[in-house]
Amino acid sequence: MTFQLPALPYKEDALEPHISARTMSFHYGKHHQAYVTNLNTLIQETDLERKSLEDIILATAGKADKAGIFNNAAQVWNHTFYWHSMTPGGGGAPKGLLAAKIEKDFGSFDEFAKTFKQAGVGQFGSGWAWLVLDKDGTLKVTKTPNADLPLAHGQKALLTCDVWEHAYYLDYQNRRPDYIDIFLKNLVNWDFAQKNLAS
Repeated sequence: MTFQLPALPYKEDALEPHISARTMSFHYGKHHQAYVTNLNTLIQETDLERKSLEDIILATAGKADKAGIFNNAAQVWNHTFYWHSMTPGGGGAPKGLLAAKIEKDFGSFDEFAKTFKQAGVGQFGSGWAWLVLDKDGTLKVTKTPNADLPLAHGQKALLTCDVWEHAYYLDYQNRRPDYIDIFLKNLVNWDFAQKNLAS
């Protein structure tokens, strides 16, 4: 199977003024596309060629000789998940089951938001901040470097924020904390996170 660049769930300018169409054009059209292209090249004529993206990630995680395949497969997955973690007119606090679970596991939504922001700001270099459902059934905030992701650690991702510089530098320069604030206040797709929790 040949992997294709998945369609965005909205137009490239739909997240303005918080994330510019210019950022989306580079981030989605160049970076995400490059991971898809590289992955297809790396798995060609291997036993991974007919596997799903998730199976490729799990088969290559932690294997030094398969790092190139893992990095590109995981980045295809991470970016697709990130686009869906945002929505025009998003942000604020969740409702329903997810709101209750955040309250129970973090103490309050504000405490969750503070922890999530700390994870994103505190990720040294490139990486991701995540809201995950852990193996013990509790919600946790985690951070991963580079292409690493919750799937490789037996956790279920509910939401992510990309903190690689290419995700925000054209719009926010070195102000990563401002970008994560905006992500939480104006972009988060809580309906997507809720569906991930429910499935």
